[in-house]
Amino acid sequence: MDVRGTVAGGFEPVRDAFVRNFGALGDRGAAVAVYRDGRKVVDLWAGTKDVDGTEPWQRGTAQVVRSATKGVAAAVPLLLHQRGELDLDAPVGEYWPEFKAQISVRHILNHRAGLPALDLPLTPAEALDPLRGPEAVAAQAPAWEPGTDHGYHALTYGWLVDGLVRRVTGRGTGEWLADEVADPLGLDLWLGLPPSAADRAGRVGPLPEPEPSASSGPRLRPKRAVTAAYEDPASLTRRAFAAITPFPDQNDPAYRALAMPATNGVTTAEGLARFYASLIDHVDGVRLFTPRTVARARAEESAGPDRVLVVGTRFGLGYMLHGSASPLLSPASFGHPGRGGALGFADPEEGVAFGYVTNGFRKTVTADPRAQALIRTVRAAL
Repeated sequence: MDVRGTVAGGFEPVRDAFVRNFGALGDRGAAVAVYRDGRKVVDLWAGTKDVDGTEPWQRGTAQVVRSATKGVAAAVPLLLHQRGELDLDAPVGEYWPEFKAQISVRHILNHRAGLPALDLPLTPAEALDPLRGPEAVAAQAPAWEPGTDHGYHALTYGWLVDGLVRRVTGRGTGEWLADEVADPLGLDLWLGLPPSAADRAGRVGPLPEPEPSASSGPRLRPKRAVTAAYEDPASLTRRAFAAITPFPDQNDPAYRALAMPATNGVTTAEGLARFYASLIDHVDGVRLFTPRTVARARAEESAGPDRVLVVGTRFGLGYMLHGSASPLLSPASFGHPGRGGALGFADPEEGVAFGYVTNGFRKTVTADPRAQALIRTVRAAL
């Protein structure tokens, strides 16, 4: 395997694990980056740019990261709060008069809003209208009393965040992120891929599941209740992931050009790791979160059985927290996985920021074996 990039002394096992991901776990094209105390210590890439192609992955190749987008988008309302422009405990309707449900801003970020699904899903054409999703979720009745329980807002999270950010700032989440975060930090990270960067993004697609082996370990099967929830068209699980039906082609330039803060961010592994590093440390003189905002982001807001994912999950404000459903580096970690493989997170106690992106998606939702193998080697290297 022709692996490009660099690793700092002591982090060589991360390279070995990255190579094994291709041989044992079937990666086609992927990259991983790690920062420690604001300094990049791992930056590796290998394979092909497209999941179904032959052009090599290069420095700067970017991919759609699905729900790893949520952790990036969460920084926008938290930064607005940090600047005194947004009250986390205010009713959403105070900023967004058309919003019907009685929820607070906090309920959006901790997945307690009760709005994970739409009674009438959007068509792909409707979803390409940046205002249609927020309009739909603003009119939706909650599936449970807001604040009393939590459930993963797989797609509606993005419309909730975007509708709120637009009314507070006059800009969409993608625009705000570009102006206030990505450009100052020089991040290869986009929420709404511009034409100038369109050729940087590879084609994504599904990967076959690897055969169990001594090197890859046993194949983990989901619990029967989880499988049933995904298969039942009437379940809240299925409806949450079907808020757009059918789901758009993730390789469609029109889809990638739209800013959907729940699911269609495009970034490099280095861009994702650098973003998280800037939340907890100074990166080239820029630090995004104050220590107080970091504490808010990773303080547990929701925990236990998830009404949508049907497993136990833990959330802070906009971020998944370390737990059995989504193991990160340590209990101090906060971040977000992307369904099928991608992962970004920060660990302020260890001073670590991590980004993994891939063009080959698996069925995993919150804990992909490829990212987990890399995390284990990072943990051992500290």
